[in-house]
Amino acid sequence: MIQVLRTRQASASISSKPAALRNRAQSYRNYASMYRSVFSGVMAATLSVITGVGPAIATTNRDLGETSLHTSQELVTSTSHSIEPSQGIRPSHPASHSPRNPLGTLATQEMYRELEHLTGRFESAYLFSKAHNQPTQLRIADTSLTASGSITPTVPTPLPEELQAAQQLLNDWQGLINQGEYEAVSDRWQTVTQSLQDNPHNHPHIANRNIGQASIRSIWLDRETIVSAGSQQGLAKVFENFKAAGINTVFVETVNAGYPIYPSDIAPEQNPLVHGWDPLEAAVDLGKAYNMEVHAWVWLFAAGNSAHNRLVGQPANYPGPILSARPDWAGYDNHGNLIIPGQTKTFLDPANPEVRQYLFDILSEIASRYDVDGIQFDYVRYPFQDPQANRLFGYGTAAREQFQALTGVDPIILSPKNGGDPRRAYYWNQWVAFRTQKISTFVAEASDRLRQQKPGITISAAVFADDTQKRQQTLQQDWEDWADQGLVDWIVLMSYASTTQRFEELIRPWVVESSYRSTLVIPGIRLLNLPAAIAFDQLQLLQDLPTSGYALFAADNLNGEVQQMLASTQGNSPQANFSSQTPYATASARYQSLQREWNWLLTNQQLQLNPQRAQRWIQEVNELGHTLENLASHPSEISFQQVRSRLTNLENSLGNIFTVETASAPYRLRTWQNRLSTIKKLVAYSETQH
Repeated sequence: MIQVLRTRQASASISSKPAALRNRAQSYRNYASMYRSVFSGVMAATLSVITGVGPAIATTNRDLGETSLHTSQELVTSTSHSIEPSQGIRPSHPASHSPRNPLGTLATQEMYRELEHLTGRFESAYLFSKAHNQPTQLRIADTSLTASGSITPTVPTPLPEELQAAQQLLNDWQGLINQGEYEAVSDRWQTVTQSLQDNPHNHPHIANRNIGQASIRSIWLDRETIVSAGSQQGLAKVFENFKAAGINTVFVETVNAGYPIYPSDIAPEQNPLVHGWDPLEAAVDLGKAYNMEVHAWVWLFAAGNSAHNRLVGQPANYPGPILSARPDWAGYDNHGNLIIPGQTKTFLDPANPEVRQYLFDILSEIASRYDVDGIQFDYVRYPFQDPQANRLFGYGTAAREQFQALTGVDPIILSPKNGGDPRRAYYWNQWVAFRTQKISTFVAEASDRLRQQKPGITISAAVFADDTQKRQQTLQQDWEDWADQGLVDWIVLMSYASTTQRFEELIRPWVVESSYRSTLVIPGIRLLNLPAAIAFDQLQLLQDLPTSGYALFAADNLNGEVQQMLASTQGNSPQANFSSQTPYATASARYQSLQREWNWLLTNQQLQLNPQRAQRWIQEVNELGHTLENLASHPSEISFQQVRSRLTNLENSLGNIFTVETASAPYRLRTWQNRLSTIKKLVAYSETQH
């Protein structure tokens, strides 16, 4: 027992600060979950009375209900993962609603916030499109001779009508509320927000302007798309679409349900649907041809999928090629089932040493045989469980024997429902920690082996965006510990949502309220049934938050309007170029886009500098740009320290040196802080790669 406890204590001591940040993140998520249930009901009821369109407003704030779906489209019942632990919580002192305000104070505050953020995101895209041809060196136009007529001042470019209307409503908001003009507030709010949401990517100021920043622009290339391609020639058409959409990183589904897509010397069988060609070899070649990184996406502990059995000519109860050959490697639920009722996947026992060695060998084979840029761990967890419904997993032979040897207790007798017995509660917590540790130690050893075998390889993990406690109890996936310790280079969040508001709630705890020194967090967007306008809005949100890129799930859903939107706003641009081997260059490119934006605002008289400090500030901005360029071309410890120091100074000066005259000035300042924070993260990440 001491061994298990020491491991957990060591992890806690390593990440005490991130743990504190995660506590704040959990508080935020509790509030957000509570608020959604309150706000959606209030808005649906009150706006339907006032305007007759309440249901439409409620829909814009409705959860997808599938935000925890796996990258491989794992189907599970809603009780196991789509209900937040904090749902149903109500504030102990509900906000009092004035009789004169049928919307309610909470609702009007949220309406204002949503309007401000929507305005800010639209304006971010607009500013990027206007500034893309600006020089990177900041300058102030000399207007001192204007009175004599020798210099004509620049005529400010008027904002688009949508932004003008949004800015006016933000300015009028409090006055309208104070005057009791609630119907006018709701009418104008609906009109303005709808105009900002109506296909912004087709707006004449934004379309065909390549507004994406330098970033990781990744997509999951799923098995179905690979099988449909049928050959390297067919796969080339898929990569052509990726290139047009601005994609620079491809996660190729290399092992799915126990089947590799390549002819393996270790796995029992290649996927029969791709016999006759090697899709991974083809993808690597195409990645080089199209200047894209190719990462092998590997299912780890999920070893079979009954939903796919018919496709490969197997009976419904076929456990997959691995467990068919080695049934002693299986994991079981607490009732002795290979698959938890209602789910479709069999799982290996992570505690089994032979299982772990088999997976190490598969990963090594991929890294040695193919020139992949990275490997992504998927299904690096146990299957979904619902402890309250006594639906538990992890009772493989090896796991039970090892835990009993450590504690003297067979875990099959344990339950989270311990009847108040502190001894049983203690052992249940140890059983959760034991399984969580088996996953985390596998990640640590697999990463170490790969990095020794292939220095410079990028290791990522596809993980859930749920809160820490929920993941540990239902999946035994403690990815924050992996990030804190630098066990993986990228954490790729499966943060799937049908609205931008819900998307932000899922990712904010991990990209804003948490920080990992040497690991980048990449949010994921699910394209299935997602309108192009919402996809664009979520992409723009990521550009305004401290994130280094995005991941799109999946290639099978990259079509129609979404494909056109990506081609129009993200494709055919130098900004699409990215390499995990040169993150300093990405940081420099990000900073240059910020310089161009400030230059355009200065020229357009929307950034008013403090006269006493203007020249000094501009000099500092330009010097940081030069230092970043030098760091990208000639990395050194001196340049690294200079960049860190100057970035910190610049962050501290924002808001004190100038006045912003944009549609949403507070949002603009927060966005600039976030963009500088992203650059700092890229620089820190870069340092660990050298």
